[in-house]
Amino acid sequence: MTDDANTEREAAPTEGADQRIITETGIDARVAGIIEPVLESIGFRLVRTRLSGLNGLTLQIMTERHDGTMTVEDCELVSRTLSPVLDVEDPIDRHYHLEVSSPGIDRPLVRKSDFTTWTGHIAKIDTSAVLEGRKKFRGRIGEVSADGVTIESDQASYGDKPVVQVPFEMIAEARLILTDELIRDALRRDKDLREGRIPEENTDTAEETGMPAADQEQTKQI
Repeated sequence: MTDDANTEREAAPTEGADQRIITETGIDARVAGIIEPVLESIGFRLVRTRLSGLNGLTLQIMTERHDGTMTVEDCELVSRTLSPVLDVEDPIDRHYHLEVSSPGIDRPLVRKSDFTTWTGHIAKIDTSAVLEGRKKFRGRIGEVSADGVTIESDQASYGDKPVVQVPFEMIAEARLILTDELIRDALRRDKDLREGRIPEENTDTAEETGMPAADQEQTKQI
């Protein structure tokens, strides 16, 4: 049974750009397998699922429309749709809270298209194995190919290469770093979407640009 709290530039045609390259493991993967086709059926795509010890036990589902927008009403719709599915499938054997949210401005990067969309902005990347003597990278997103992404360091340390090509297959986790430039770009993109200057399928009015789910909290008993 669950308690639920309801609380982006176009991608180049990179091969497999809309398939997630960073996916879950364990119980999170089981949940993702259940909800991902349901989300797709109502016009959304999964960004990430994560079960944490927040508020006892919380299942966070991070999702968005295919154009990158996500409104408070969208969160409510996704929550109402997924709650009964999760109750029937029952992938978690304990009482938990369900939280649906947008990815936020400093979003996780889970698809090749995410890196293309946010080229030029600063990202933090952790790799699954040692690459160029380390497993943690931070820098501007440069060229994106079918196989990997170039990261141009903005905080180069002695001995580290300033520019590194990171293969997609080695990325364990990646997310944008919140900067003034990113905020301005995200807000500009949101405005362009609302005014129809970026034509996308399923484009809706984006009333919020990355407010965390807790700021949009609504609860009910399932």
